[in-house]
Amino acid sequence: MSATQNLLVELLVEELPPKALPRLMNAFGGDIHWVLNRHGLVGDVELDVNYKLFATPRRLAVWVKDVASQAPEQVRSVKLMPVSVALSVDGTPTPALLKKLAALGADASAVSGLKRVSDSKSEVLLFESVVPGATLVEALQQALAEAIAKLPIPKVMSYQLADGWTSVDFVRPAHGLVALHGSEVVPVRALGLVAGRTTHGHRFEAATPAIELRDADSYAAQLRDAGAVIASFAERHAEIVRQLDAAAAEAGLKPIDDDALLDEVTALVERPNVLVCRFDRAFLDVPPECLILTMKANQKYFPLLDAEGRLTERFLVVSNIRPADPGRVVGGNERVVRPRLSDAKFFFDQDRKKTLASRLPGLDKVVYHGKLGSQGERVQRVRSIARAIGEAIGGTALAEQADRAAQLAKADLLTDMVGEFPELQGIMGRYYALHDGEPEDVAYAIEDHYRPRFAGDALPRSRVGVVVALADKLETLVGLFGIGQAPTGDKDPFALRRHALGVSRLLIENGLALELPWLIERAAMAFTGVSGVDADIVKVAEFVYDRLAGQLREQGYSALEIDAVLSQRPARLADVPARLAAVRAFAGLPEAPALAAANKRVGNILKKADRAVAARVDAALLKEPAEAALYEALNDVGPKAAASFERGDYAPSLQALAALKSPVDAFFDAVMVNADDPALRANRLGLLATLHAAMNRVADLSKLAA
Repeated sequence: MSATQNLLVELLVEELPPKALPRLMNAFGGDIHWVLNRHGLVGDVELDVNYKLFATPRRLAVWVKDVASQAPEQVRSVKLMPVSVALSVDGTPTPALLKKLAALGADASAVSGLKRVSDSKSEVLLFESVVPGATLVEALQQALAEAIAKLPIPKVMSYQLADGWTSVDFVRPAHGLVALHGSEVVPVRALGLVAGRTTHGHRFEAATPAIELRDADSYAAQLRDAGAVIASFAERHAEIVRQLDAAAAEAGLKPIDDDALLDEVTALVERPNVLVCRFDRAFLDVPPECLILTMKANQKYFPLLDAEGRLTERFLVVSNIRPADPGRVVGGNERVVRPRLSDAKFFFDQDRKKTLASRLPGLDKVVYHGKLGSQGERVQRVRSIARAIGEAIGGTALAEQADRAAQLAKADLLTDMVGEFPELQGIMGRYYALHDGEPEDVAYAIEDHYRPRFAGDALPRSRVGVVVALADKLETLVGLFGIGQAPTGDKDPFALRRHALGVSRLLIENGLALELPWLIERAAMAFTGVSGVDADIVKVAEFVYDRLAGQLREQGYSALEIDAVLSQRPARLADVPARLAAVRAFAGLPEAPALAAANKRVGNILKKADRAVAARVDAALLKEPAEAALYEALNDVGPKAAASFERGDYAPSLQALAALKSPVDAFFDAVMVNADDPALRANRLGLLATLHAAMNRVADLSKLAA
């Protein structure tokens, strides 16, 4: 490999879509490095050590350490043809061989250097040649082409180049290309641009209109000093956090915690400058969720909270300029936010002029799904499911509260506030329900019935909310599975995987003694009379178990432990954690491996039986001492294990089985199960079936066998 120098590649463009900037940065820099590595110009390197990524609103760049100007020579081997075809009887080359060599740029003189190798069929000739390694110009040209073609562009633009004829498709119009190998320009092209060493800094605050980069290593420093730009996305992010915290601390407040907003603002500015602004305190009468969402979504502001977490009238702006007098910037932002907050207040005031209950007839006109009817029809289904669940866990009182919450749960979809900000559905329902005089549990259930909305989200705060959340998710799962809309591959447009995880979390974390098949059956009953819906209870249950298995793996349980428990399809999901803990404790016993192996053996024997084997034993037919001893041990251990199981004490239930190891081992050593006598054979199979049933109440222990 030739002498190495550091490489800098920058693409200067118009303002990039901020939410996509981190992905564009990683893809652009990562692909360029990968192609250079593929060509042998750079070794395997570590991000931020051997190569660094840069991204601002107007540029994508990558710096790579120790890049060669040319890759080492490579030996190329080409399999030609069988010796019998390539050489005549006297060893001279045939016309076919000479033609093949000519195609590879060789002549008859190369024949003597050909190698003979054997493949699976015959002896063949191998042509080896030394080819020069790729040059940096060749490799970087290919790297740029591949990186640009593979960029995860949200929406492509088409624009004309300076010649007025050529069109280019890219995320935004590109205006500059830099490629420096050390201090030398690498003459590559992309998007109608020829690489040079000139870049541009901040639109308004750069010291010079154009910046001539000295070399690859001076890029970030020159942009900072002459261009007033922090080129590193990570450094700019950290600087914004520092300024936000400092400005908030000076006011005795704290900025709202929002990583997505931080990333977006980092992608919007090149030279961050945090300023403190305020709005009229009268707007604080509007629910804080509305004000916060308005400021974050529309203006990219950071609301400030007091020590108790309450919203204040002050907020932070991340400006892209640093004027000597920031007053005009502050005043401008305060003027801009006022009409936004006024709109929110107007929506809130107007919405409260109508009760949620008065909006219910309007849900009949809102389509939920073409095959599942309107939102009004859906509400009636959720109500019936919620009443059944509420009755099961809390009697009539809970059923009535859940019914009312389910009835009102979707009414806020018709309010002006939710129409403007769909993210506030449920939240506004709570506020409006409390304003209407609904009970607190009902109001909070309206908000909470969407929970959990994502992994790690909080669960509903009351039993009413839990009931309605379960009902809503079960109705969605059964209905959409019933019309053939189950997720396929990566596609899950109705978030059914999230709903399934929600069902399992609601049952497990609330310790609800409800059986999953019963819940799905109640949901299926709500679709009685709905044409085109084939409610498949088994498919929905299997889907929930499958999602639960994935969730448990993320929690650190092993595949063997999960399979042992879930293969039994426990009806009560709330029991699953205790069963898993019991299996883990059992697996630690010295007797566990032998018992698991024996259980697997018993299962295989029973599967091979001519007919289904009942767990029934005739003591009079126990001829061998070993089978009598096993029967006696089962009569002793079985009731104890069963009693613990019925109490939900799964660990003692499994641990009691340890006493069976010796009699089980002795049985298989001394007893022929498939005896010639049909009565003896049937009795011994019945004994094994009894053993199998006793061992597999909590989990299928055979899954633990090696």
